[in-house]
Amino acid sequence: MITVATPTRLNCQKTIGFSHAVRPGTADTKGLVEGYRIERYRNPVNRERMPLLVAAVSSDHVFDVFIDLLKPVGEVVHVVLETSHDAVADEHDDVTRAEIDMPVAASHFCDHEDLLTNDGCTGVAVIAVGRPVEVQFDEHKLLYVYAHDLKPFRRILRSHGVRRCNELRVVAEIEHVHHSTPEYQDEFRQLCCHVGAGDMESVMTDESGWVS
Repeated sequence: MITVATPTRLNCQKTIGFSHAVRPGTADTKGLVEGYRIERYRNPVNRERMPLLVAAVSSDHVFDVFIDLLKPVGEVVHVVLETSHDAVADEHDDVTRAEIDMPVAASHFCDHEDLLTNDGCTGVAVIAVGRPVEVQFDEHKLLYVYAHDLKPFRRILRSHGVRRCNELRVVAEIEHVHHSTPEYQDEFRQLCCHVGAGDMESVMTDESGWVS
């Protein structure tokens, strides 16, 4: 169960710019602005509650924000690469790489910036080793942060001009359309090879939670 927190309201008026990955499929785009909100998330595995930050960032700098959000996660991380290229409905497949140095992982992400930013069937999650912290850059090009202490991540968002917006709506919550190409599917496989990701049982994640 997810409940939205009710902190002090901040105004956020900057209209968000979408990448080629996902586009609203409806004219009702009210509230689709750049910003972030904070919720409470309950882990379905151990029932523990923890804060969840959801951010919508314009396509012209969402990748830079993602890379900066990785800094508080740690020097060694688990990486989960998500694909829905061959999936049906809302399903996706995960391939993982356990315990990779963060600078190495970030370098691979930078080499595939276009894929991660513009492919509507590719997502990535970066998980701290030994503690419940996770940053996701999902296929909707939304940013999710799961952590008991969100302060470092909020400071990073503020440094990029992304402000808190309690009434934030995100594209995943309305009718929307994903876009991909066979070339992006091939590049996803290349990213998996570069990261060294494969099927593993020790590290798993999905768009609504974490397991470390």
